[in-house]
Amino acid sequence: MSWSISPENRNVAIGRFLKTGALPPDGVTMKGRWHAVGGSSGFGIAEANDLVPIQKWVLEWNDIMKMEVQAALTDEHMAPLLNAAVGK
Repeated sequence: MSWSISPENRNVAIGRFLKTGALPPDGVTMKGRWHAVGGSSGFGIAEANDLVPIQKWVLEWNDIMKMEVQAALTDEHMAPLLNAAVGK
């Protein structure tokens, strides 16, 4: 996931982050989070077996920042889908 914070929401976002730690809800394991130097954006990598807790996490923050989530599959999960798509 990635996020960007507008200047008018900067202090609100900082306050919420310091208060909560922006920890993920149950069902989501945060693998890492990086903040852009000199900017108000960043990205994180998380793992979950269900997208519902990911959406819950987004809803805790998207009132003050733009958030984008790119769900991804491993090669192990993707290969059978690709085989089926090309008729193999």
